[in-house]
Amino acid sequence: MISTFQRHIEKDLLVWKKTADRKPLILRGARQIGKTTVVKRFAQTYSQFIHLNLEKETHKRYFEIHNDINTLAQAIFLDQNKKPDWNNTLLFIDEIQESPKAIQMLRYFYEELPDIHVIAAGSLLEFAIGNVRSFPVGRVEYRYVHPMNFSEFLEANGLEQLLGELNTIPVRPLAHTTLLRHFHKYAIIGGMPEVVKTYVRDQSLLNLPRIYESIWNTYQDDVEKYGQNDVEKKVIKHIMRTAPTYLDERITFQNFGNSNYRSREVSEAFRSLDDAKVIQLIYPVVSTELPLQPDIKKSPRLQFLDSGLVNHALGIQSRMLEIEDLSQTYKGKLTPHLVTQEIMSVQTLSYQKPNFWVRQKKQSQAEVDLVIPHHGMLIPVEVKSGPTGSLRSLHQFMNQSSHPYAIRVYAGEFRIENHNTPEGTPYILMNLPYYLGTKIHEYIAYFINSSRQNPL
Repeated sequence: MISTFQRHIEKDLLVWKKTADRKPLILRGARQIGKTTVVKRFAQTYSQFIHLNLEKETHKRYFEIHNDINTLAQAIFLDQNKKPDWNNTLLFIDEIQESPKAIQMLRYFYEELPDIHVIAAGSLLEFAIGNVRSFPVGRVEYRYVHPMNFSEFLEANGLEQLLGELNTIPVRPLAHTTLLRHFHKYAIIGGMPEVVKTYVRDQSLLNLPRIYESIWNTYQDDVEKYGQNDVEKKVIKHIMRTAPTYLDERITFQNFGNSNYRSREVSEAFRSLDDAKVIQLIYPVVSTELPLQPDIKKSPRLQFLDSGLVNHALGIQSRMLEIEDLSQTYKGKLTPHLVTQEIMSVQTLSYQKPNFWVRQKKQSQAEVDLVIPHHGMLIPVEVKSGPTGSLRSLHQFMNQSSHPYAIRVYAGEFRIENHNTPEGTPYILMNLPYYLGTKIHEYIAYFINSSRQNPL
């Protein structure tokens, strides 16, 4: 059952619970990624749990009729037949977007009743927050929930021994083939909790298409909430139909998807979908040094919420079953998307989209898939098709870089090598298997430390 699936964000919630100056917590993220389930599991660490769903008028009414926070809290505890034991109670306000007043009153839980542990979540919360007149800035904190990543997928499937190998740095060669095989399975299925739950139960892909279709249709039905006007709603519907075919491509807004829509109409629709975390815009940087300064005037790349949903929308899941190397899937376009999804999945304390690099030169085609900040350095990450492949763009980055560290993510085994660019610039290359996306920050630290201590 999905209630038994442990999510990594639960560790962050335990830290939040024990923090002395704890603030009401807002869980943010797209719909149907398991926010409510995470809170229900976490609630088992308390002696009392109150779950309010503000889609229910009886629960919403608490916030409409009570203006004083102490009276509000007492009314909730009384009506829910709970003891007024603030310190040992988790109050979960679900679907909080249904009551702007409830959002406003979170500040008073912090200021006047800080002993009560309060978590809020909701569908399309990003839009609701923007419409709250007096948002409790500085009185709340956030955590971000993503689809299940590969390590969570392994844990959900009861593969604890393999998970132990994944968590071993560096990964042992004997585990490579097995990890790659299970990552291929994860790449097909994705990380939407209901999908993973069904797969774990049935150990079959046969019942998954109806779930993908239901989730994708739910996002499409939300167009009425995403769109600010009729034109934007039409553009969003068009984007939802056509965007998956642009997987791992840079896009232009003007006439997107062979439409007649103007650049401004498309960009506004994309930004609404970006706010909803369904389809996100990833922008490039042109410098090889920090700080990161995304260039929003340049064409962005699309990043989708979940690889399983994209595979379903493209109709490629059955073909993926016949392919042993992910780099052969959809012309190699799925792998960079999936690695980016894995890297994003570990960001629970803040929400920062990754960037890619393009060369600042006319008619230059140089483009590195990802750049990752690390201790004052900007580390380039090239996701390659197959175990080898050209590193031309990576070489151009390294020719301009002030440090020698570069990463290739590929289907081969983990190893570190010394190289030179064609122009003669020496650099050190860490070859990282696809399945280590969630561990990339730990591997970068290992890579740099080991390279300094044991130069090749």
